[in-house]
Amino acid sequence: MSDRLGLVATIKDRANEIYKKVEDQKSSRGRNQDAILAACLYIACRQEDKPRTVKEICSVANGATKKEIGRAKEYIVKQLELEMGQSVEMGTIHAGDFMRRFCSNLGMTNQTVKAAQEAVKKSEEFDIRRSPISIAAAVIYIVTQLSDEKKPVKDVSLATGVAEGTIRNSFKDLYPHLSKIIPNWYAQGQDLKNISSP
Repeated sequence: MSDRLGLVATIKDRANEIYKKVEDQKSSRGRNQDAILAACLYIACRQEDKPRTVKEICSVANGATKKEIGRAKEYIVKQLELEMGQSVEMGTIHAGDFMRRFCSNLGMTNQTVKAAQEAVKKSEEFDIRRSPISIAAAVIYIVTQLSDEKKPVKDVSLATGVAEGTIRNSFKDLYPHLSKIIPNWYAQGQDLKNISSP
């Protein structure tokens, strides 16, 4: 699974360590092994500060569903906490963590990618109650609309794994702050007014 996602060896090793700790527990028998392995990988990515979305992990997880991986993740965290007697640190996810990968999936130019990364950083100053992944997707939609390489919401959805409706809602939440979020060197007020809603 690591290889299919192009993950570095340190992540693979950490996922193995997590799996070994959980595998020794009697309570892991009879659980969905594919989901457990996928969840170990998800946790390892988070701990190594190279987070992947559950959807991305799911795409290589031999048929385990997002829900099963989510459940397995909670189970593993609980097991590890029991064993170590301390809480499991997973590091916070920021929209920026996914930016480069999502942008490269869409084949965006360096200039547009740079604008998207700056915008996403700025967006963290506002109280936008959306997941970092949804914000990343909405920002990508917005910056491509301001460029010559406009991307339809459908393409952004495919590249990020975020549903079109979620991108639309995140867009609405970001819209009032656009002038403060989008870097000035990239677009001016007039351009921002002309953005078509997805």
